[in-house]
Amino acid sequence: MKKSIFTLLILTIINISCKTDKKNANDEKVIINQTEVKTDTLTKHIKPFNPELPTIGLLMYNGVLQSEIIATSDVFAKPTEDGKQLFNVVSIAETKSPITTEEGMHFVPDYTFENCPKLTALFVPSAYDMYAQVHNEKIVNFIKEKNKETEYVVSNCAGAQLIGKSGIADGFKIVTWIGGGEQLQKDYPNLKVQDENLVTFVEDGKFSSSNGNLASYISALKLLEKMTSSEHRKFVESYLYLDRLQNWNE
Repeated sequence: MKKSIFTLLILTIINISCKTDKKNANDEKVIINQTEVKTDTLTKHIKPFNPELPTIGLLMYNGVLQSEIIATSDVFAKPTEDGKQLFNVVSIAETKSPITTEEGMHFVPDYTFENCPKLTALFVPSAYDMYAQVHNEKIVNFIKEKNKETEYVVSNCAGAQLIGKSGIADGFKIVTWIGGGEQLQKDYPNLKVQDENLVTFVEDGKFSSSNGNLASYISALKLLEKMTSSEHRKFVESYLYLDRLQNWNE
C-alpha cells in the first residue's frame, strides 16, 4: 500500500513538472515571437518610385567619379520643408552588375538601358579616362535615345565628351573640366566649347554643363531651381549645409 502511494506521488510530480515545462516552453516561444517582430526605422526614409513625379536619371559606368553621382542625388532627393517628395532619382547602367567608381566604391544601378523608365532629366557624369565610355556604342546610343524624351540633359566634367560623341548638343554651348576644353573642341567642332578657366557652369537650351567634381552641385542646384523655385533651392542648400562649406574657416 505504501509502495502504491509512493508510486502515485512520483507520477503526480512528474506530470506537474511536464506541464510546467510545456508552459515555460510556450512562454519562451511567445517571447521569441515578440522579439522577431521589429520595426524597420529605415523604411519610412526610403523614397518610393512615383510615376507621377519627374524622374532624374543618373548615368553610371565603371570608373565614374562618385562625387558627380552623389551631388545630383543629394540635391534632387531632398524633400520639401514639409517632407513632400518632389522627384524620383534613379541610377542607370548598361547592366545590373555593381559599378565600381574611380574611388573604389560599388554602386548597384536601379535600371539598365533596356528597362529604364521615362526620364525628365539625364545627368551624364565623367571618369578620368573616358576612352572606354566614348567608344561604347551602347552608352552613346542610350544618350541619343533619352535625349528624345528628356526636357533636360546635364553633363559634368568629361561627361561633355559623351555629349559631343552623341551629337545631341551640336551648336550649343558646353563646358568641361579645367584643362579639357581645347581637346573637346578639336574632337567635336560642332560644340560651342566655353573657356573652362573662366566658366564653371553654362546653360544653353535644354543642355547645361559644369566643370564637374564638387561643381556638379552647381549644375544640380541650377536645374533644381528651374524645375521648382528659388525658395526650394535655398532650402536644399541649407539642408546640405552648403552655407557652412562656403563660409568655412580653419
